[in-house]
Amino acid sequence: MTGSRMSGIVLPVSSLPGPYGIGTLGAHARKWIDFLHESGQQVWQILPLSPTGYGDSPYQSCSSMAGNPYLIDLDTLAAEGLLTQEEIDACDFGSDIDYVDYGLIYQNRLPLLRKAYLRGKDNAEVLSFVKGQESWLPDYALFMALKEHYGMVQFSLWPDKDVIARDKTALRKALEDHAEAVRFHAFIQYIFYKQWRDLKAYARKRGVKIMGDMPIYVAEDSAEVWAHPELFQLSGPAKPARVAGVPPDFYSATGQLWGNPLYDWAYHEKTGYKWWLSRMEQARFFYDILRIDHFRAFYNYWSVPAGAETALTGRWVNGPRLPLVEKLKMSVPYGFLVAEDLGDLGGNVRAFFRQTGLPGMKVLVYAFDPEADSEFLPHNAPRNSVSYTSTHDSSTFTDWYRNEASGGEREFAARYLRLREEEGIHWGAVCSVWNSPSRLAMAPFQDILGLSQDARINVPSTLGGNNWRWRVREDALNESVSSRLLEVTKTYRRFKKPPKEEKLPVSADKSPKEGKPPEPKETETPKDTSSRD
Repeated sequence: MTGSRMSGIVLPVSSLPGPYGIGTLGAHARKWIDFLHESGQQVWQILPLSPTGYGDSPYQSCSSMAGNPYLIDLDTLAAEGLLTQEEIDACDFGSDIDYVDYGLIYQNRLPLLRKAYLRGKDNAEVLSFVKGQESWLPDYALFMALKEHYGMVQFSLWPDKDVIARDKTALRKALEDHAEAVRFHAFIQYIFYKQWRDLKAYARKRGVKIMGDMPIYVAEDSAEVWAHPELFQLSGPAKPARVAGVPPDFYSATGQLWGNPLYDWAYHEKTGYKWWLSRMEQARFFYDILRIDHFRAFYNYWSVPAGAETALTGRWVNGPRLPLVEKLKMSVPYGFLVAEDLGDLGGNVRAFFRQTGLPGMKVLVYAFDPEADSEFLPHNAPRNSVSYTSTHDSSTFTDWYRNEASGGEREFAARYLRLREEEGIHWGAVCSVWNSPSRLAMAPFQDILGLSQDARINVPSTLGGNNWRWRVREDALNESVSSRLLEVTKTYRRFKKPPKEEKLPVSADKSPKEGKPPEPKETETPKDTSSRD
């Protein structure tokens, strides 16, 4: 987020094409990076890489540190001798190439990974990796082993109350009883981190930065809440006192009740915000740019009593504000952070965002009030911002224009964007965002393709349906789309001549050493942390 004008595409890793039911970190991810490179794009924005949780959402994960095992590439494991092609081909990942079947993935992916574990568990590099991740991985691996043992129920429902309360004797016995399962989950994280490191190195070689997305909260049923209850507002072991959400908004008349435990900010302040700083440190390994979701909760957050049926009974409570934000900014490179600043923001919250100095978001589908000016109109975007055609939580631009916009909004949008049906109305949206003053212009790939409702990623305040399931078809990554996107990018002066091809750093071709996977030279490798999760 520094220097010249840039542009990029939003596409979750899970939405990539490929033969095994869900996008992975393998060859198709590299083909996607090649497509971005050839299209003149410098940024690939993804959704959280953490394991999906309640409702298959990556924003309700059992860990803020772990990688999603579903995204591990099976072909890479076969090439390394950890799986056979016959074993992979024998599994049913579903026949629908347009949507992820999470039920089938859950049933069939982990048994394959267990076979890979049995062949690779004695690798000395695994032990080195585990040692380097000791601030979070032992707790996470035991948490997952216990969840499997108890039928994957929420940890507050485990029958062993001493384990829930983390009694030392009970934990020692649990480690002995489930040692093999603990080692399995640690091994899976080793594989994920190694594959991600290699993919990120490939993106850097192709001149593509990866922009990550950090949920501000962790899930109630998570390793963090179990292992470090002191970080949260709890009324007892595994019992949140108050939970997160937002008041009534565009998506719901009763507000959104997310249910995440709220942080005990007084405790975090006493520690100098160590947990948050270690979280930032790890994010530097994963990403080149980081968007923090629901950033306004650092100023004030909606606090709802645990057990409430809706978010209507919540109230605003002050957050840590600038003292935490300044610490986070000092812990990462300049230009690393982006603040999600959407929603109904009052004057004080807006002043807070200005004080942070961080770039916020301008979203085109929210711009077209026919009776008033809008901060989301491209010409109003400040240079220090990220402009989007739409987001993973909104309709695609095409669906908004054809099915959601009022007559006045549609007429204004058509005039403002100079939309022409024969050119594809989505290209008018892309051109306008790419023409904005924003340093970074972004579009979900659905908007580049002109897709509608069937390609939407998520509808807030809803569960099930096609939320988090959409996948792009491989034939969409074609020369026609690439050349048109490159033309638009050059026209609006967002094209940057790609760097010369360079050999990958030696460290990027090796397995993890000294704990954490090594980072290419431009970014410092995160140090081990002692207070993480």
